[in-house]
Amino acid sequence: MRKIPALILSMGLLTSASVLANDADKSDANVTASVKSALISNDATKARQINVETNDGVVQLSGFVDSAAAKSAAESTAQNVEGVKQVENKLLIRDANRSAGQATDDTVIAAKVKGQLAGKAGLGTASDVNVEVNSGVVELSGFVETADQKAKAAELARGINGVKNVRNNISLKPAG
Repeated sequence: MRKIPALILSMGLLTSASVLANDADKSDANVTASVKSALISNDATKARQINVETNDGVVQLSGFVDSAAAKSAAESTAQNVEGVKQVENKLLIRDANRSAGQATDDTVIAAKVKGQLAGKAGLGTASDVNVEVNSGVVELSGFVETADQKAKAAELARGINGVKNVRNNISLKPAG
């Protein structure tokens, strides 16, 4: 019976150490959530079109938006969120003439790119890289550890049938 309190104390200490180790990640997660919430609250932005990633307080906006005004509004909204040190606005303006068939093709291309990234880019997880496709133009964004990973992701995307161009907006995580 005396082992149970010791076990509970040990579990508590491990949990506390884990929480401290992940403070930066949680802070970034909180900033990401706050930026997404602010984008949802702003009528000038369509939050579902915008990917938000945060690394050490640097917020990266990516995806395709409908206009330059929406791109600007998203950046301004993100800059006004507490905890944001810098905004990298890598949003692209959507091709307004994209057909329904092209939208379907873009979905297939995105799935193929994500599959290649998950299997071969050496990223450990494809969740480090966001993939958006519009009219055959692939936008890669997110944060990775090395320039080699960034280059490999673009190389893999270019190798997918139907890809017309690759915009490699992946950023490197700050060292340290």
